[in-house]
Parts: sequence; structure tokens; C-alpha cells
Amino acid sequence: MTDQLSRAQLFTRSARGGVALLAAGSSLGFLAERAGAETFPDGDLAYLRLLIATELLGADFYGTAIKAEPYGARGQKDLKRALFNEGEHYASLANLMAGSGQTPTTADDIDFSYPDGSFDSTAAVTKLAITLESLFVGAYLGAVAGVQTASLRQPLAQIAANQAQHLTVFSELMGRPGYQLSFLVPLAIDAASDALAAYTG
Repeated sequence: MTDQLSRAQLFTRSARGGVALLAAGSSLGFLAERAGAETFPDGDLAYLRLLIATELLGADFYGTAIKAEPYGARGQKDLKRALFNEGEHYASLANLMAGSGQTPTTADDIDFSYPDGSFDSTAAVTKLAITLESLFVGAYLGAVAGVQTASLRQPLAQIAANQAQHLTVFSELMGRPGYQLSFLVPLAIDAASDALAAYTG
């Protein structure tokens, strides 16, 4: 890619590229309804850029995992549903960015990379799904605490809950308890950015 996003670029500018939006009438919920309704402060835009990058990473991971076919019918269905969820999350966040006068990052703006062997076995795919979903949950919980715009907190928390559902499913596929911690750990924006950088070039 010629337009990779550095960590600094992720927080300070809008990447080039179009807005990938789902068709009107899909179940995008509160975030989609707010598109165009508000201009967000720079700190909130930084969180939205970070979260958009996590959704693009999630979509790339699940799309790649589906092609690798690591599971039987049930597991493949879980992968496809997770990919669908990531697409709806992305479209909602992209609408918010566009409504605030920013151009959302697209998959064409990011080089995704994964550790060697990440898609070579059922165990490898499941382990990486758990790692990524833990990152996604932490990033969203950190954003819920960190955004200045109060009206963003509930919809971001709703997405965090969905990512936690993904984490539960893949934890169980790994043979682990679906839930363990009573209080999931939020990630500060710098920590989430550092973790994301391992997969985004």
C-alpha cells in the first residue's frame, strides 16, 4: 500500500478514500440515526478513527478466516455473523465521521498483517480471534470512558457489548469459559493504538 496509516496519521488526519455505507434501512441503530447531527471535538474524532481501524481489522480478519475454512458449519456461521457485525459497526462509525465533515478510513488505506500461520489451523484462527476481540472490547470500553460527547457513550457501549459476545463465542470454541472477568479491562487510546499497530503495518 502507498497510503499506509501511521499512528500519528490515524489520530490527526482523515485518510483518503470513499465512505463504505450499508444500504438505508439496515439495522444500524442509534449511530446511523445521528449521522450528520453533530460535529465532534478532536479527541472524539481520534477515538472514532481508532475504532474505525479496529472494525476494518476485524472485517479483514473474519473475511480471511472464512476463506481459510477452519471450522465446520457452526463455526463458519459464527465467522460470517461476526463479519456482518463488523460491517454494521463500521458503517455506523463512518456515517458519524462523514457527518462531522471527515472522510472515514477505508480498508484501502491500511495494510493488514498477521503472524505467520494465523490461518493454518482451527486453533490458530480461534486464538487470534480471541486476541483481536480482546483488543476491540478494550478499545471500545476505553472510548466509552474517554469521549467528551455524552451521546456517543451509549452506542459505543452497545458495540462493546457485541464485541464481547464475539469474544465469548471464540473463547468457548477454544475450550475456555465464555466469561471470566467481572469487569473487562478498558484500554487507553495510546495502548489500543499500540496494540492495533501490530496488525496494521
